[in-house]
Amino acid sequence: MDEYALVRALFLRLVGLVYAVAFASMWVQVEGLVGSGGILPVAEFLDGIRARAGEAVWWALPTLCWLDASDLMLQLLCGTGLAAALAVVVGAAPAVGLFVAWICYLSLTIAGQAFFSFQWDILLLEAGFLALLWAPLTFRPRWAWAAPPRVVLWLLRALLLRLIFSSGLVKLVSGDATWRELTALTFHYQTQPLPTWTSWYAHQLPDWLQVFSAAAMFFIELVVPFCIFAPRRVRIGGAIGLLSLQLLIGLTGNYGFFNLLSAVLCLSLLDDQVLRRFSRIRPVLVEARHWPRGVLWPVAVLLVVLGTFQLSRTARLDWPWPKVVGEVYSWCRPFYLVNFYGLFAVMTTERPEIEIEGSVDGETWRTYGFNWKPGAVDVAPAFVQPHMPRLDWQMWFAALRTFRDYPWFLRLMGALLEGKPAVLGLLAENPFADAPPRYVRARLYDYRFADGEEKRAGRWWQRREKGLYCPVVSLKVQ
Repeated sequence: MDEYALVRALFLRLVGLVYAVAFASMWVQVEGLVGSGGILPVAEFLDGIRARAGEAVWWALPTLCWLDASDLMLQLLCGTGLAAALAVVVGAAPAVGLFVAWICYLSLTIAGQAFFSFQWDILLLEAGFLALLWAPLTFRPRWAWAAPPRVVLWLLRALLLRLIFSSGLVKLVSGDATWRELTALTFHYQTQPLPTWTSWYAHQLPDWLQVFSAAAMFFIELVVPFCIFAPRRVRIGGAIGLLSLQLLIGLTGNYGFFNLLSAVLCLSLLDDQVLRRFSRIRPVLVEARHWPRGVLWPVAVLLVVLGTFQLSRTARLDWPWPKVVGEVYSWCRPFYLVNFYGLFAVMTTERPEIEIEGSVDGETWRTYGFNWKPGAVDVAPAFVQPHMPRLDWQMWFAALRTFRDYPWFLRLMGALLEGKPAVLGLLAENPFADAPPRYVRARLYDYRFADGEEKRAGRWWQRREKGLYCPVVSLKVQ
């Protein structure tokens, strides 16, 4: 019989590592995004919710920020979550550490509003909850513990199947022509949110190879996931295929800790025999208490039913689900126990970019610089993962629509006019260091990768102005 004690021990530590990365990344941004001097202050957000929802607010939005929405609370949530995650990494009180990390991350995800709503955030919450169920109930630091519950292993595998299969499924059901014709990757490396310098080279690959790559991706996302429930050798082969896809995505784009977390989930397809083959670690397994079956099995049944319900909705299947299933799904949704997954259902074929400018006199305009999103055409796109620069990412989404569709954008413009230090700290360059400008505006450009000759001359991008994205904005004079 396959053994999974070492797999469980490594999995829990790596989930702790992902939590640590996520909290550290949040910590350096949280005040500028949702602090009292940020773009979307969480205190204002919660006050508005409380006025509408009344006493039901704790269930509708389960965040510890209801107790205190100050900047200190945001810092404490990040710091406490990071400390708990590091405790999990060293194997100390894993269940307690994972519970604290999960609560802190859930609280920050809800408090973060539009800036903390990415798929890797909800994936970490779902995977982190399962890791909590798999963790031994002990306080003593150990490398590995015997007899991990098999039911949680199967829940992790089911999550991996939903994650990968849904990623391929959404591309099919969207009806997008570029996916149907297998030409999506001829655009993807250029138009993805935060390219890397390797993206330029991937974009230069011949069209036939891009088509082949898209077909291979569909095979990995739609066929390989079913290897999860195949015999051992096929299952391990499937793990290699899934890990290879995550590696290639991570080498050509910036997706925060998403690829790292997806790779960690692939560990559930391995067993101790595989780990022993590639490692000299031979820990002594110790006994520890685990969550009782009376807890694990009802939770497992609930998650399987809700996961199947969510997958049927992703596939747009009109199954006659009992009404109670939908009600329970809605009841659990605020806790992100089962989630929708699927990136790039419709491929963007152009790359609009927003450039924000400020002026003192309304005549001379100077540009604000961002850390990671494309700006100057002679600056190479850089690797930033596993850090997740949330404002830079949201600027990509905003460019695809109008500023009226994203209320946070005008809040950002107002923060620049007020010269808020926390918000300016999110930027790479503030051209108004002495005093904030009187006016700001945003212009829209179409970006494309430079050709080979321009690249040799030191340019990575071509850009063409498309006009105003947001007209001139100034503060009201009282």
